[in-house]
Amino acid sequence: MKNAIIYTVIFAAIQVVVSFGVQGAYILIYGSDARIDAMGMIITMALFSVAVMALFLLTKWAEVSRHWVRTRPWAVLFWCVIAALGVIIPSTWLQEQMPELPNMMEDEFGMIMKERLGYLVVGLLAPLAEELVFRGAILRALLRWHKNAWVGIAISAALFAMIHMNPAQMPHAFLAGLLLGWMYYRTDSIVPGVVFHWVNNSVAYVLYNLYPDPSLKLVDILGGQQQSVWLALAFSLLIFLPAFFQMNLRFRK
Repeated sequence: MKNAIIYTVIFAAIQVVVSFGVQGAYILIYGSDARIDAMGMIITMALFSVAVMALFLLTKWAEVSRHWVRTRPWAVLFWCVIAALGVIIPSTWLQEQMPELPNMMEDEFGMIMKERLGYLVVGLLAPLAEELVFRGAILRALLRWHKNAWVGIAISAALFAMIHMNPAQMPHAFLAGLLLGWMYYRTDSIVPGVVFHWVNNSVAYVLYNLYPDPSLKLVDILGGQQQSVWLALAFSLLIFLPAFFQMNLRFRK
């Protein structure tokens, strides 16, 4: 448990250090009134992700192995993609049913999402860095700490939600963390989680650019009819549940 907390604190500390470093560079270059723009935030996230991955790999807090990939689990990864697509609408709908939470990062994420290079950090680097740390290091330590795997999975999911430091994202991050934790526990590999995480973030990036108004609800996107929402939910579950069944059937360490 102690190692999991330490890894989480280090993850957050690196984010703070890199953010202050980039802010300091902007002040030196552009003057004391300089504010970080979209490109500055993209640079910050990219440097942070690379620094985190380098540290956790060099210290071997997280270990990367090709053993699972060598089994050629292409069918399993296909079902991971399908599951990620199938969970998007139910997750969005569930979040809409909850009390509205403060979205403290709305403006910052909006700036990043609007940029093409934003996909580099949101769609590619973030899934790699977060899976390496939260599943490959934190959950790995928790699974060794407690005999009940679901205790470790739940704690890692809670830490994953809290580290986002944005109440509006936390419910989705916690639920995703449970599923991603289960995927790691069943395979002892971060690869399925990286694929799932990549699809989830990629779809979020595309949808934001198609529907940039954050106040839009599912019913607005689906033509204004509640019946369309129920049909979309049913169709999504018909995608997700068979995919989950296949993952449960095929996952092997």
